[in-house]
Amino acid sequence: MIIVTGGAGFIGSNIVAALEKAGKKDLVVVDELGCSDKWRNIAKRELCAVVSPEGMLDYMKAHAEEVEAVIHMGAISATTETDADLIIRTNFTLSWHLWEFCSLYGKRFIYASSAATYGDGSLGFDDDASLEHVNALRPLNAYGWSKALFDRKVAREVKEGRPAPPQYAGLKFFNVYGPNEYHKGGQKSVVAHIFPQVKANETVKLFKSYHPDYRDGWQLRDFVWVGDCVDVVLWLLEHPEVSGLFNVGSGKARSFHDLAKAAFHALGLQEKIAYREMPEELRGKYQYYTQADLSRLRAAGYAAPMTSLEDGVRQYVQEYLDREDSYV
Repeated sequence: MIIVTGGAGFIGSNIVAALEKAGKKDLVVVDELGCSDKWRNIAKRELCAVVSPEGMLDYMKAHAEEVEAVIHMGAISATTETDADLIIRTNFTLSWHLWEFCSLYGKRFIYASSAATYGDGSLGFDDDASLEHVNALRPLNAYGWSKALFDRKVAREVKEGRPAPPQYAGLKFFNVYGPNEYHKGGQKSVVAHIFPQVKANETVKLFKSYHPDYRDGWQLRDFVWVGDCVDVVLWLLEHPEVSGLFNVGSGKARSFHDLAKAAFHALGLQEKIAYREMPEELRGKYQYYTQADLSRLRAAGYAAPMTSLEDGVRQYVQEYLDREDSYV
């Protein structure tokens, strides 16, 4: 049995689909479905159970002998969420309960950290798992802080030799895009946001820059195809000897202009791009540059190439966004 928290969410549902394709049978999704179309993310899957977050620990303890691994993708991932108590309960406290379960019962634990832990990037993007390094990071929002807080807790446990899961891996996802993110509203990737305008051959409006080193639309991000994120998770399941904290990105910073251009070109259209003001509340918390350093992941043995921006956007647009059924 493999437990996937956030299994009906964006990355989680893609992981569940890949596990099913790989022949895994006893798949358990832990998530809240609510009243949206989020359920469609797992509608094609054959699942052992769908469990609420509140009932998760009881379910896992009742099936402890069957559980092989916990893949923890569940979180409040909105960088704009301001309820810090809710964020801590969901992103930190629940994560710690899972760590304790996996440590006690000897289960493997793969969890989602975030590139948001790096803050403005002034300290670089080195996924050094040492307590000293993770303590030095200064995230820009409560979401990033909650993820950094858990990384710090894990680093302290490991440094002091306290009980730990037989395999543990934190994944610092960068700017992930791909199918099954449609329920995320304002937190969807830029590709998903602009696709209706691209499809209609209308002008796409990107944020202006408020940094002297970056032109409008040329702010840089490490955009990573969700399929690459899934491949890293599956690789970790195949290599139980690998533990640590790892960046998961393309390893190449690209501009929002490049992203929009790739979306137009995926439909055989010439790009039409203009610029608009960035909301005031975002200007002081905006990352102008992110780029994953993949050296630790490569050193651990992960050798698969990462998907280029053009190939990833083309696949997303042509195989999902531009089709009637856009779900994995």
